[in-house]
Amino acid sequence: MVVKVLLLIIFFAVMIGVGVYARKHATNVNGFVLGGRSVGPWLTAFAYGTSYFSAVVFVGYAGQFGYRYGMASTWIGIGNALLGSLLAWVVLGRRTRIMTKHLKSMTMPDFFAKRYDSGSLRVAASMIAFIFLIPYTASVYNGLSNLFAIAFDVDYRVCVVVMAVLTGAYVIIGGYMATALNDLIQGIIMLFGIVAVIAAVLSGHGGFMTAVKELAAVPSDVMPGAYASFLGPDPLNLLGVVILTSLGTWGLPQMIQKFYAIKDEKAVHTGTIISTLFAVVVSGGCYFLGGFSQISGVTPAADGSVAYDTIIPTMLSSLPDILIGIVIVLVLSASMSTLSSLVLTSSSTLTLDFIKPLFVKDMDETKQLVWMRILLAFFIILSVVIALDPPAFIAQLMGISWGALAGAFLAPFLYGLYWKGVTRAAVWASFVCGVGITVSNMFFKYIASPINAGAVAMIAGLVVVPVVSLLTPKPDPEKVEGIFMCLDAKVTVEQKLALPDEDEEGIH
Repeated sequence: MVVKVLLLIIFFAVMIGVGVYARKHATNVNGFVLGGRSVGPWLTAFAYGTSYFSAVVFVGYAGQFGYRYGMASTWIGIGNALLGSLLAWVVLGRRTRIMTKHLKSMTMPDFFAKRYDSGSLRVAASMIAFIFLIPYTASVYNGLSNLFAIAFDVDYRVCVVVMAVLTGAYVIIGGYMATALNDLIQGIIMLFGIVAVIAAVLSGHGGFMTAVKELAAVPSDVMPGAYASFLGPDPLNLLGVVILTSLGTWGLPQMIQKFYAIKDEKAVHTGTIISTLFAVVVSGGCYFLGGFSQISGVTPAADGSVAYDTIIPTMLSSLPDILIGIVIVLVLSASMSTLSSLVLTSSSTLTLDFIKPLFVKDMDETKQLVWMRILLAFFIILSVVIALDPPAFIAQLMGISWGALAGAFLAPFLYGLYWKGVTRAAVWASFVCGVGITVSNMFFKYIASPINAGAVAMIAGLVVVPVVSLLTPKPDPEKVEGIFMCLDAKVTVEQKLALPDEDEEGIH
């Protein structure tokens, strides 16, 4: 117990210390929200990765999908690394940084307003972000309860409040830079923690090969050894999970805004590699560990239901105290990093994209900072209230928040970076389509799995935007050219980053 408490005290002290150190970067709106757009590759990559993977993934998703799909659930982690990290950085990273700086945009709703010349889009996008980020923020706490029950004789509510207060403190003091620095520290803890936990769990089953044989012996209605097979017992639904959890990051405001803050070209290249490797280890490791859920000792209830949130804690309950302490710090790291990103995104979006344009148009920098810090505290308190006593509809909303946000935002953001022909009507159609599919499915359940409903919403947006754009009046060509001219600006780079033309080589 002394070791576990000591680990927590050190962890919390470092988080607050970083917040105090980073306060010099949070003296204006650009610094508070984006770190002055001067964040290097390691900080950006770890900020992206730790915002991606929270306790929801480590405890909830790894247990649930590992139990359903066996070792094949590792494909979710691989998809997260290749599609959700590598391809996201390659396709979105550089263009997002260039275009958002050119438009002087600091949030995703503000990008929509300036890219498509519509203040109404800014308001609508900020409302969608607010409505669906808050339940997701509350869900971040869910992974803590069973783990703290194993490690400490402390009420879950106390843990939630302490985590929220400490996260709020360092974000309010230091803004984005405090979040990014702490994400680096928390990410390193997550990397070492997940490797140590996997090694310990497999060792407890007699090693990797013995654990696989044990898993292969678990009966399945599909085929013998399904849970140890390449694609598992349900490949189609597994694909839906891969799409939602991987492609979904392309449309989440708290993820995309990491690209706004990238410092330079080198940061893009290095950040892409670091972020991908981080996802391979953390996400791949989480789902790989969850793949052995069927041999974890979890017993289904009489009606056949399984308490998925108890699976990973049950797997870890037999570990030595020092490893349980590491797991607690690991899950806290995952939760606090995601929580800080979510509340910073929510407060900045509501301040800059809703309150300022609609109610306080002459809000200066000082007032904006005050508003953002007040709203940060408000969002932290609201998420705690929801997490301590979640009503049923909120629990449902948590599951569809990714689908609604990515379904609404992914297509207009992605196409808006590359295609000059996207129309304002197409963006509205994507908003309606993304939110409409996921919310209506809550009530009518025409798509059995909320995960698959979210995947359908994203794919539908990718189809709807180009179709509606071709059928509706085109945007003003001059304004669009003015936006895209930033991509054609000439810059000088080192030869190792770009080969010169053949005729230029003779000159040099």
